[in-house]
Amino acid sequence: MIRSDLFLTDAFLIKGNVEHKYTRLSKLLDEHRKTFLRVRDCTLIDLGSRDQIQTPLLHMNVDEVLVAHEYLDEAGDGPLAELAKEPDLDKVRVFYTGNLNVELAGMIRPGAYECTDSATRRFFVMREPELRGFNHRDDPELKAIVNLSYAIINKARLSYVYDFN
Repeated sequence: MIRSDLFLTDAFLIKGNVEHKYTRLSKLLDEHRKTFLRVRDCTLIDLGSRDQIQTPLLHMNVDEVLVAHEYLDEAGDGPLAELAKEPDLDKVRVFYTGNLNVELAGMIRPGAYECTDSATRRFFVMREPELRGFNHRDDPELKAIVNLSYAIINKARLSYVYDFN
């Protein structure tokens, strides 16, 4: 079964398909006004035990999302294509602390992590993310989060940002 959406939370790696997706996942997450997002055909992988839970429908609290990704062809995606060729991307390292202490390093639009960023509300896109501090234990399912071409970052859950600029 093809699952197009990937979510990393403090407790789970979640693979599934967002129900009634009308736009790219980054925009949908940024504009979603309900507390829960409906995700179909889910596999939840416990980050501690690696146990897997299969469920036809999951109501996921959007605030729980640390990192998200959409497995679709980016070649025809206008917003991501624009971001990729944008000359003034800033190099940053962002940190989540709590139950899952991880760091992501990559390229973002200047100030995308700020609440005053007019282009985003709650989420922003990081290009060429490098995930550190995440122990995938050579599990092929958990390794999926390590080699992403971009990551959708929940700015409200960030603990620290190191902006190289």
